[in-house]
Amino acid sequence: MEGPEVLHVEICQNATSKLSKVELEDLAYAEVNALKDITLETVMYGENLSNHILKNHVDSIICSSSHGKRDHMKVQGATLKFHAYRLTQEGAATETMQNDSEDLPVSFHWILPAKEFHYLWENLYFDCSIKEDLLHFVETTMIFSDHNVNSNIISWNKVVLLHGPPGTGKTSLCKALAQKIAIRLGDRFTHGEFIEINSHSLFSKWFSESGKLVMKLFNEMKSLLEDSHVLICILIDEIESLAHARKSCSNGVEPTDSIRVVNALLTQLDQIKRYPNVLILTTSNLSETIDLAFVDRADIKQYIGNPTSQAIYKIYASCLKELMRVSLIEPEEIFDFSYLKKLGYEENSHTKNSLKLMELSHESLGLSGRILRKIPFLAYAFYMRTKRCTLSRFLRAMHLAVKKQKEEETNEVVQTFQNLEY
Repeated sequence: MEGPEVLHVEICQNATSKLSKVELEDLAYAEVNALKDITLETVMYGENLSNHILKNHVDSIICSSSHGKRDHMKVQGATLKFHAYRLTQEGAATETMQNDSEDLPVSFHWILPAKEFHYLWENLYFDCSIKEDLLHFVETTMIFSDHNVNSNIISWNKVVLLHGPPGTGKTSLCKALAQKIAIRLGDRFTHGEFIEINSHSLFSKWFSESGKLVMKLFNEMKSLLEDSHVLICILIDEIESLAHARKSCSNGVEPTDSIRVVNALLTQLDQIKRYPNVLILTTSNLSETIDLAFVDRADIKQYIGNPTSQAIYKIYASCLKELMRVSLIEPEEIFDFSYLKKLGYEENSHTKNSLKLMELSHESLGLSGRILRKIPFLAYAFYMRTKRCTLSRFLRAMHLAVKKQKEEETNEVVQTFQNLEY
C-alpha cells in the first residue's frame, strides 16, 4: 500500500498535444513542486499555469491524496505520482441485442477516460469517507489479483452497492469512480470501458425470456474481459429491478420469471468475478427489496443520503466558483467551511458572504444533491436581470430559489395526500 505522503498528480493532456509522457511529467513536476501548499481535488486549468508550454499542452492538472479527508497538502516531502491521460471525445454508444426479431437497447458503452465524466469526481461531496473507501477497495482488488490470493479462502466479489433516496449522487459516484480508476491505473490498462446496463430492457414481454437475456448479455461482456489490458466497469442502476427479493416471488407477489432473472444474475456474478479487470457497480433506491443473496455478494454496502449543511456548502461553493470562472459573477474569495469554523464564524468584510453562504446551506437542508445543483441555474433564470452581478446579490437570488423549491415540494406532498383521500 502507499505511504501517507503520496500526492497523485493527474494531468489531462490536450488532444492535439505532441509532448511525450516524460516531457509532460517533467514540466508538471516543476509546476507542482514550486507550490508550498496545494489545495487537493481542485482543478488547475491549463490557461492559469505558469509554464507557457503547459498552457498550450494541458487542459488541467488535479492533485489529490487517497489517504484521509483533507483539503490541503504540503508538496515538500511528498512522493509525487503522475497520471497523464487524454479524454475520449465520443459519447455513449448504445449496444443492442436481438431477441425474437426485436433489437433491445441493453446497455450504454463509454470509452474511458471520457469527456462526459470530466471533473465529476472532484465535484461530488459526501460527509462519509465513501470516495476514499472506494479507491482503497479497487486498489486492494488489484493487489489480491496480482498476488493470486485464493478466492475460495478469502472471498471478494468486486461488487459495490450504493443505496439511498433518489438524487443523492449514487449513479454519478459510480461513473466518477470508473473515470478515476481508469486514470489512476493508466500504467496498468490501455484504457477503461464503462458499461451501463439498461435493466428495464432485459425484462422480455415473453415469459421466461428475461433470464436468458441476462445470461446472453453477460456472456458478451465476458468476451470484453478476455482482454486483460482493458479495465471493464459495469454499472447496474436500480439493481432491485434485476435482483428483486425471491422471497416475495415465492409468495406469489411477483411472477416466477423474476426468480429466473435473479438466479441468472447471481450465477453470472459468480462467474465474472474471476476476471482481474472487472468491477461491478450497483445502485438502489429500494434496498429493502433486493434479494439477500445479492446483498451478501456486495463487498461494499454504503448508504448515500441527502447532504448535510457542510456538504451543501461545498456543493454551492463549487457552483459559485464555476460562475466566477465564466465571469457571470464578479470574483470573490469563498472561504472553506473549516476556515470559518477556525475563525469562530466571526463576520468581517472578507467573511461576510461566506457566512451568508453557510446560512443558505442550513436553509437548504433536506434538498437532494440533484436539486441543489439546479438552484444556481434557477436563481439566475428567475431572479437575475443583469448578465453579471456580485456574489452578495446572487446569494440573495439563491435564497429565493431555495424558498421557491421548498414551497413547490411542500405543495407536491400536500397534493399527494389529497389524492390518496379520494
